Amino acid sequence: MPVVDYNKYCDMLDNAKKNKFAYPAINITSEITANACLQAFAESKSDGIIQVSTGGGQFASGLGLKDAAFGAIALANYVHLAAERYDINVALHTDHCHPAKVESFLKPLIAESKKRVEAGQKPLFNSHMFDGSELSIEENMNTSVELLKECKELGIILEVEAGVVGGEEDGVDNEGMPAEKLYTTPEDMLYVYERLNSVEGGRYMFAATFGNVHGVYKPGNVVLKPTILKEGQDAVTGKYGADASFDLVFHGGSGSSLEEIRETLEYGVIKMNVDTDTQYAFSRPIVEHMFKNYDGVLKVDGEVGNKKMYDPRGYLKKAEENMKLRVIQSVKDLRGEGTTLGK
Repeated sequence: MPVVDYNKYCDMLDNAKKNKFAYPAINITSEITANACLQAFAESKSDGIIQVSTGGGQFASGLGLKDAAFGAIALANYVHLAAERYDINVALHTDHCHPAKVESFLKPLIAESKKRVEAGQKPLFNSHMFDGSELSIEENMNTSVELLKECKELGIILEVEAGVVGGEEDGVDNEGMPAEKLYTTPEDMLYVYERLNSVEGGRYMFAATFGNVHGVYKPGNVVLKPTILKEGQDAVTGKYGADASFDLVFHGGSGSSLEEIRETLEYGVIKMNVDTDTQYAFSRPIVEHMFKNYDGVLKVDGEVGNKKMYDPRGYLKKAEENMKLRVIQSVKDLRGEGTTLGK
């Protein structure tokens, strides 16, 4: 089915919230990784979210351009075409965009969607993330409110973050961040609700932090406190009613226990970003292929090698298949099997 429109995307998020599951939002960098996601969602009979980061967009644009927005547009156009061949719903999202990259990344993508909407088409992306967590919460929400106003006019959902996800991703290094910065307070969650709900008709998702860290760490190195989410939700709904409950996003989930992941679903998490684990799943078969077939991949001692071994299609098929399996695992972990809304 085609990439969803605004109403269908809202239905997807509402369905997840009501039935306490979440969509894995998988980062892609190429048509191959996009294909792995689409096939995984289809085999799981689950709708899903495919997302592009600034680094992913830059990579996709090629070494000659290194243009994150251009690469994101190219990947999104491919997903729009390919999704029509599958029988599940797919939403397109952009991952962390820090304040310094709003003008070079988010603004061109919003402009591209505006052109499409004015031509009677759907926006290019269904949602965007602005990560203003490096700013004061007041500055963060000032920018978030203005972006939400723009997105609302185009039928785009905005994702925001308050609190900091630790670790390193896409060149942004939050290693060594003070522990208190990794936990969003109930007061901050109330402030986010009050500021964003000043935009009448705007819809947003909220990445509140509860000790999340990008990357994979040994057990004990990351201390998640999912009850932070419950405390924040309780503060907001206690003041503004049950309908004020946030659509929450779980960042930095790699290496988290299944128990921790599923606990967050009880507190309103409807989207979980998955990147590190699928990167490894994609790379692992390539490494195995190279180790097992090094004398075919390389022209050793003047030999000619084996074209079947160094043809990229051979090992990239294995990479796509293994990434697909890891996405299917994420769907299962998030209780999303068989939850597609269909047409």
